[in-house]
Amino acid sequence: MAGDSKAKVIPLHKNSGAARRHPSTLAGPSTEQIVAVVREIDQRRAAAGSPGAAAEPTPSEFARRVAAVVAFLRERVTGDYQVDEFGFDPHFNEAVALPLLRLFFNEWFRVEVSGIENLPVEGPALVVANHAGVLPMDALMLSVAVHDHHPTHRDLRMLGADLVFDLPLIGPAARKAGHTMACTVDAHRLLAAGELTAVFPEGYKGLGKRFKDRYKLQRFGRGGFVAAALHTQAPIVPCSIVGSEEIYPMIADVKLLARLLGVPYFPITPLFPLAGPAGLVPLPSKWHIAFGEPIETTDYDAGAADDPMVTFELTDQVRETIQQTLYRLLAGRRSMFFG
Repeated sequence: MAGDSKAKVIPLHKNSGAARRHPSTLAGPSTEQIVAVVREIDQRRAAAGSPGAAAEPTPSEFARRVAAVVAFLRERVTGDYQVDEFGFDPHFNEAVALPLLRLFFNEWFRVEVSGIENLPVEGPALVVANHAGVLPMDALMLSVAVHDHHPTHRDLRMLGADLVFDLPLIGPAARKAGHTMACTVDAHRLLAAGELTAVFPEGYKGLGKRFKDRYKLQRFGRGGFVAAALHTQAPIVPCSIVGSEEIYPMIADVKLLARLLGVPYFPITPLFPLAGPAGLVPLPSKWHIAFGEPIETTDYDAGAADDPMVTFELTDQVRETIQQTLYRLLAGRRSMFFG
């Protein structure tokens, strides 16, 4: 999520057996199971009256989509659009980014969302979520969940790794979608401006962990996100995401190749790199995004943000809340592909 140097604005049904076992003890999906699941999803959607079947857009909806595209192109040509100091282009987000992501959100991952009422209608809040899946699809799905399910359709401003913002095409697009680098300065500026902000404290340790370690939260860094929330007195909203661990089941990490390519890890999955480009298609796991009750920070004094004990306690509280929610959601899940 950062573009060229000009774009970087640094100043700113209960299963008791499953409940007793940690998810990492369960076997990973075989290629045959994956093919069978994809086929069954297609059959269910093709069946008449299927709850998962996607309705064809009505003429009025189609006309609205065409009008949105025309309006977007007109603004691009005339230059009649605005961006904020981080490069956020709301019209680009609405007309380009979100429609593309909704294909995965609604049709492929079939994401369920709960606890959206725990996000404020207005004003700042810091959403803290678990991170997994080799590629940061969880961050993208989280942005759609907030925008489409929140009563005021708020934009989620995510804090991402520097590597994302240094990628051609992807970096500038991430900036236009409203995201910026994961640093305390930018987090503080976004929250101080009243933005709904998201952070993934596990970072690469969460994204690049093996499939056998799925849903085991990694260390949450040094608590910089807590300090930013304390400084701005923004509530912290724990967020637990189930389903992202299965999209690219990572069975090995070729560290030598990773070093040669300058990336944090080089994943080996059941389909990548053996299946070539087809291995880049994420598996159609069933997702659930749950927002927990907010942790208020208004009761802390002005010096709390600089107190290591306070930030450590809050960091540990947020991490434990997310971990226990993950266990609860997993205990009630019968299938990683059907929920």
